[in-house]
Amino acid sequence: MEIGISTFVETTPDPQTGEVISHAQRIREVVEEIVLADRVGLDVYGVGEHHRKDYAASAPAVILAAAAAQTQRIRLTSAVTVLSSDDPVRVFQDFATLDGISNGRAEIMAGRGSFIESFPLFGYDLDNYDELFDEKLELLLKIRESEKVTWKGGHRPAINHLGVYPRPVQDPLPVWIGSGGNQESVVRAGLLGLPLVLAIIGGSPEQFAPLVELYKKAAKHAGHDVSLLPVASHSHGFIAESTELAAEKFFPSTQQSMNVLGRERGWGPYTRSSFDAARSFEGALYVGDPDTVAKKIIHLRKQVGITRFLLHVPVGTMPHEDVMRAIELLGTEVAPQVREEISKWESESK
Repeated sequence: MEIGISTFVETTPDPQTGEVISHAQRIREVVEEIVLADRVGLDVYGVGEHHRKDYAASAPAVILAAAAAQTQRIRLTSAVTVLSSDDPVRVFQDFATLDGISNGRAEIMAGRGSFIESFPLFGYDLDNYDELFDEKLELLLKIRESEKVTWKGGHRPAINHLGVYPRPVQDPLPVWIGSGGNQESVVRAGLLGLPLVLAIIGGSPEQFAPLVELYKKAAKHAGHDVSLLPVASHSHGFIAESTELAAEKFFPSTQQSMNVLGRERGWGPYTRSSFDAARSFEGALYVGDPDTVAKKIIHLRKQVGITRFLLHVPVGTMPHEDVMRAIELLGTEVAPQVREEISKWESESK
């Protein structure tokens, strides 16, 4: 069972003071957070690509590369790369470069993205939303398979037997598919034999169990060894010394950020009762003391089949020292408890 962190490098206004830190400061903080995550024994750190004012990570590979030179073991991934509006050649080159700097610790998490700002920014039509992703994923996998590439599509100039460099340390360079729970994307990942990441950020996590089974069924149908295909979750959360303290620290910035998104997308107000319901044992928020969060992750592994858990922290701007403490607790107290219990459970299940 792998345990890690994901971030969108948020730069939203402080919910108490209204202060907005600079993109540069938040990027430097995230590099420090990745270095700490490596030091406390976490397995993976993901940085999500966005192209709007309240997120500072339009170039995740650059941030991850800064951390790669200061870390030893932790795997470094996008979370996600918005492949539909990017060039697969450049994506591969960026992450192959990261793989070289980190000596084989880079991963790509490819997805459509839940925000659309990158499409007009790079000149793409949203009417081609699905078609763009399908075509560019095909090209990315083709580049991964072969140094010299011949390819033709409808939304990018053709490539005629050209080399793509540098080549990564890992062969193949890991490519995961990120999904918000769309059945089509889950089936695609299974048929292609690619690892799957589910954004479990609302409702009951147990509702995702049928999607995991659908993914495995598709993979098996396509002839892939299901036992070799990991499934990850990306879920919001926060850890502090007590559950009450964790809730009090995490709620203000989470409420502010969720209400901004809610106004953009037509959702209802995000209230304290919504928050408290989501952090219950059955909910999708992993907020609490180390024991509470560990028990929820263990339950997720047993009931849904998740083999990698990414805690998304923070949601909105929080004090850097609070985020660092949450990462420390995840690595030193939560992860050992989860690994021990899952190892015991898997041994008893054989």
